[in-house]
Order: sequence, then structure tokens, then C-alpha cells
Amino acid sequence: MDSSARSGATGSSNPRAWIVAGVAVAGVIVLAEVARRRRRWLRGKSSPPPYSGAFCDRLELAPPPQPPPPAARQQLLDLAFAVSDNFDIEGHVAGFGNPDWKRTHKAASHTAVAVKVLLKQGATCVGRTVMDELGFGVTGENLHCGTPINPASPSVLPGGSCSGAAVAVSAQLVEFALGTDTTGDLRIPASFCGVLGFRSSHGVVSTLGTLPNSHSLDTIGWLARDPHILSRVGDALLPVAACGLKGKRQLVFADDCFELLKIPNQKTVDVIENAVHTLPGGYQPPKHINIGQYISSNVPSLKEFCEPSTKLQEGKSALKALCTVMLLLQRYEFKSNHEDWVNTVKPKLGLEVSTRVLQAVNFTDDNIKSLYIVRTEWRAALKNLLKDTGILVLPTMAGHPLKRNSKQRLSSEFEDKMYAFVSIAALSGCCQATVPLGNHNDHPISISFVAAHGSDKFLLRAILDMYSTIQEQIVLASKLTLPPVIDRDVDASELLKEKGNNSFKRKQWSKAIEFYSGAIKLNETNATYYCNRAAAYLELGRFKQAEADCDQALLLDKKNVKAYLRRGTAKESCMNYQEALQDFRHALALEPQNKTALAAERRLQKHLR
Repeated sequence: MDSSARSGATGSSNPRAWIVAGVAVAGVIVLAEVARRRRRWLRGKSSPPPYSGAFCDRLELAPPPQPPPPAARQQLLDLAFAVSDNFDIEGHVAGFGNPDWKRTHKAASHTAVAVKVLLKQGATCVGRTVMDELGFGVTGENLHCGTPINPASPSVLPGGSCSGAAVAVSAQLVEFALGTDTTGDLRIPASFCGVLGFRSSHGVVSTLGTLPNSHSLDTIGWLARDPHILSRVGDALLPVAACGLKGKRQLVFADDCFELLKIPNQKTVDVIENAVHTLPGGYQPPKHINIGQYISSNVPSLKEFCEPSTKLQEGKSALKALCTVMLLLQRYEFKSNHEDWVNTVKPKLGLEVSTRVLQAVNFTDDNIKSLYIVRTEWRAALKNLLKDTGILVLPTMAGHPLKRNSKQRLSSEFEDKMYAFVSIAALSGCCQATVPLGNHNDHPISISFVAAHGSDKFLLRAILDMYSTIQEQIVLASKLTLPPVIDRDVDASELLKEKGNNSFKRKQWSKAIEFYSGAIKLNETNATYYCNRAAAYLELGRFKQAEADCDQALLLDKKNVKAYLRRGTAKESCMNYQEALQDFRHALALEPQNKTALAAERRLQKHLR
């Protein structure tokens, strides 16, 4: 008899052995069934709808078992998440959005620290998502993987570089997604796809195990549809030191940034202000500032990067200089990290990314120290502005994304505005939350909140407190009606206009606006009142209101030269150079020798070359 037969005979004569064996087999069957059901559940949770294109790599990283009581429940138990294609996962090659990168690199020996933390807290990773190549794009297009479909607005691009991560969340394929943010890579797609996004303070969450683009700007971020999940992920990833701060919060509105938008204030600023007034305490009265002028006054090293400007355009020049420093810093550090690889491999890149990579690899600026000095000064200036409990409120994006499959490229005007907004948090290293505000012209819009460096949990708690009230105010804003028309009184309106003119001469711009507004209430058919008020708005840097007043003045008087000049100035200050040029040319058609219009025409033609 062979050994196997003998062991079988021995086993058959021992009932206890049979029982043990039976229990063991049953345990294996139960565990196999549990595993099978979990895989089926995960497939149900993560299978994308047709053509979503969010994932580039499907996999499953299961969390460790929930420890038995009295151990605390894992914070993210039963939540599925995805990560962008620049996170290391043990045994897999991160593609960095480009097949040439994947082909020339080995599988990771360790999983990224942030991913490990999320797994430890009970979340399950179901795949890696499409991203713009090398983390350098802003549209979400990828020459190799395709462009994920934006669930919030399928006809337009999803934004990048974390395009797949935002699409996966917006399409409800996962509860949350992890990405990195360098120059808006996570905030841009969050805005375009209508989801919540959070960019953590630079250096607060470990980037170990992520592929770097620019180490001084790279930071971890995450996206979610639910503010509670956004906050729970923050609780898991953020250190205890990044805790909430005590004291009444104060919102600080960057009015000059909102002036750059073509979206009514009632859909942005008014929604947030009304929400704060509705909340039960805990908030100081909101504050309004010109952030560009604040930067100009408080970041002295930025002056060497500023273009020559008039006093009226000083703030705009400072904002543009801030984003210039951000982009130069990104190019310098990308070159330091990847120049050898780019020159050796010569990867195939999409047109937009190729342009940016070449700019980085060919970067030759020797004055590198000044870039880091600006970054340090700006972080200190923003901390001084916000203190411990201030929250800066600004637009996330400058407008709507491009259409899918369009040959059109982002205009220089759009890029200038976009980078002006994203550079405020990116260069300072501060945390920023992006919150959807519904739609405008059938496209998602959003608003952003920035808190001082290290105040991450404080900001997440504020978003959690405000979110439901903000959503209520979005609904109410869509139902607003215009106020009733007031009877005219011509004599009284002229008196108010003269008082406004006197206040204007004394440089009392706000008081002048009050008088001109009073005149308009009494007589809304006089183009001069609107035109005069526009001049006062320009002095305060409130360009959107100035443009609106000039629009009304020109409806009443099509030959009002001052209205064309002032509207042109407002549009130029908002970086709408082509439209501004048209207005100055209209003024020249009426007054061919107008010196202001001639100078503006020459200046704008240089911008548009």
C-alpha cells in the first residue's frame, strides 16, 4: 500500500480528524464566497458606464480586516476609491499618463504612503485613473489613453491633469479619488466636473511614492461628491497637528478676481454671503479686498516680475506676475527632475503638453533664488491677511472648458485668468477647497476657499458647516426677480449727479457711486449717470460693474465715446484683450484723434500678437 493510501486509511479511522478537516474546508469555502461577493460588489461599484474612460488601469487593493472591538471602526470602511496614474502601487508601473514613461520604468517596490493610509482606514482601491501626460496639461486630453467623458457636461473637456479622477467621482464610479495638484491639476477638473475638491497644504500630506512634477508645488489632493466623505478622507490623511482652530471664521472676498468672471455675482459672491448670514453664528461679517493690490503691496520681491502698469492696472499686473513666478518655478523643477529622461527617451507627447515640456527643458533663467523668495514672501503675506480664522473666497476657474474634439486651443486671456486664480494657493502652498455652485449656461461653476498653510482641517470643517446652506442659496438665487422700477424725478437726479461728480473729484469713489446710483433710481434713461458711475467703479477695481454700466449707457446712447473708453478699460483689466480693442476702435471711429483710444489700441495690439 502506498503512502497516500495509508494516510487515507488512517484519516478514515479518526472521526475527529474528519471533523477538523470538514471545518477547515468549510472555512475555505466561506472565505472564498466572501471574497467572490466582495469582488462582485466592487465590480458593481466601479464598473464605468459606456465610454466614461476614467480608468487606465483596473486593479483591486483590499484593506486589512477591521480589527475586533474595542478597536475603533476604520474611518473609510466600505468606501471605494481611485488614484491618479502618478501614484506608485507595489508590483505595478505608474504610467504618468504616457506609455513611453511606463515602458522605460520598473514596477514599484512600495505603494505610495497616502494610498497605504487610505487602505489602512478601510477604503478599497479599484484602479488608477487617466491623467494629462507628465502632469502638465490642464484640459484633460490624453493623446494615448483618450479623453475621459465629463459626466457633468459631456460636450466639453473634463479639465486636467487629474481628469480621470474627477470623472470617476462625478460618474459615481467611486466615492472619492486621490490625485496631486501642482498648478491646478485637481482644482480645475473638480470645477469642470461639478465635484468637491481639496488641495492640501504643501508638505502636510506625504507625497512619498508619487511621481514629481515640481516638488515645491506638488501636493496631495482628493475629490468627492459628499462633503462628509471629503472631510473623512482629510481626517485619515491629515496629521493631528493640522487640526481645526478656534474662533469666529471670517470670509475675505477677492473682489478683483470675481471681476474677471463673466458670471453674475448673484450666482457666486451673493450665494456665499447669503449663506454666511443664514448660518447660526460662528462667522464675523465678510470682508472685501482687492487681492491683486494686496499682493503688490506685500510681496516686494515680485516687482521684478511685474510688467509696467498704471495705478489702475497695478493689481492685475501683480496677479499675472504671481502666476509667472509659479510657472517659472514649475519649469525649473520639472527640468531638474526629468530633463535627462526627456532628452534620452524623446517621448511622444500631445501638442499642449509637448509645448509645456519643451518650455521646461529649455528653461535657462539664472535668477532662481528670486522665485523661492517670492514664494516665501507670499506665504507670509497670505498668513498675515488670513490669520488663524480667515478664509479667502475666490473663483476656481475663469470660464467654461473647451468643447470636446475641438481644434481650438485655450486663449491667452483664459490661461492668464486661470493661472492667476490657481497661483494664489499653489505658490503660497496653502490649502484650498473647491465647491460646486450649480450651473451657468449649462456648464458647472464653482467657487474656492483658501485658508492659511496648515489650516487644512479648519477649512474642511468650514466647508462641512456651510455646504448645505450654500446649496439652499443656489436654489434661491435661481428664483430671484428684479426690484420694482422707481418713479423718475429729473431735477432731483441731476442734483445727485452733481454731488456724485463732486465726490469723484475728491476721490471719494464709494460715495460717488452712492450718489450716481441714487440718480439712476430716479432717472434710469440718462446714459451719463451710468457712464459716471462706471468711472467710479473703475477707480475701485470693480471692473464687472463698470462694464455693465457702460453696456447700459451704450444702449441709451450709441455714440457715447466715454462709455466705449471706460468699457474698453474694464475689459482690458479683465484680460479680455480682443473685446477691449473693439471698444477702443469704436471710440476712434467717433473721435479719430482720441489720445486715450490711440494709446490703448497700440498697447492691445502688442498683447494680441
